Amino acid sequence: MKNIIDNIRRELRQNADEKTRKGSFRFFKESVKPYGVKSATVEVIGKKYFKEIKDMRKEEIFALCEELWESGYMEESFVACNWSYYICKKYEPADFKIFRKWVDNYVGNWASCDSLCNHSIGAFLEIYPAFLQELKRWAKSRNRWMRRASAVSLIIPAREGKFLDDIFELANILLLDQDDLVQKGYGWMLKEASRRHQKEVFEYVMKNKTVMPRTALRYSIEKMPEKLKVKAKARH
Repeated sequence: MKNIIDNIRRELRQNADEKTRKGSFRFFKESVKPYGVKSATVEVIGKKYFKEIKDMRKEEIFALCEELWESGYMEESFVACNWSYYICKKYEPADFKIFRKWVDNYVGNWASCDSLCNHSIGAFLEIYPAFLQELKRWAKSRNRWMRRASAVSLIIPAREGKFLDDIFELANILLLDQDDLVQKGYGWMLKEASRRHQKEVFEYVMKNKTVMPRTALRYSIEKMPEKLKVKAKARH
C-alpha cells in the first residue's frame, strides 16, 4: 500500500509546474500547499492508481485516503476525494464519522472542502438521508470548513430538487454567518435549489434579504430571471 502512495507522489512531482503552482495561490485567501499540477492531470493519476486498489476492502481504501489527506497537499486531497467517491456503492452509516473527521481535521481550503462534500458526502446523504440532521450540527461548528461543508454537501441533491426543507433549515442556521466562504457556500446551496424550486427560494430570499449578507444573496439569486434579481437586490 505504501508503494501506491509513493508512486502517486512521485507522479505528482513529475507533473508539477511552477507556473501552475504559483497560480494556485491566487484562488485562495487561506494558506494552501499545492504541488502545481492541473486538476485534469490529478484526476488521470488518481484513476490510474485506483485500478490497483479497487478490489481492496473499503476500510483499506479509506486508510489510503486518510494518508493522502494527512500530507496537506491539495492535489493529494483531490485524489482522496475521488477515491472515496468511487466506492460510494459500499457506503455504510458508520462511514459518516470518517467523513466528518476528514472535514474537521484535514480540510483547509474551499477546493478540498467542495471536492469531498459535493461528491462523497453528498452521495452518502442521498443514500442515508437521516444524517441530514448531522449537517445541522456541523452548521453550528466553530470550524469554518464544517460550516461550509454543511451547505455544500447538499449541492447535488439541491440541484436535483431534493431536501428543500432541510436546505432552508441549514440556510436559517447559517444566515448571519460572518465568514464569506460560508456565505458563498449556503448561497450556492440556495442557488442550486432554485433550479427546481425557484418560487420557494425567491420567497425565502425576499423574507430574509434585509439581514442576509450581500455575498450570500448574490449567489442565491444567480440563476433567477433578471426581474426577480432586481426585486431581491432592492433593499427596504
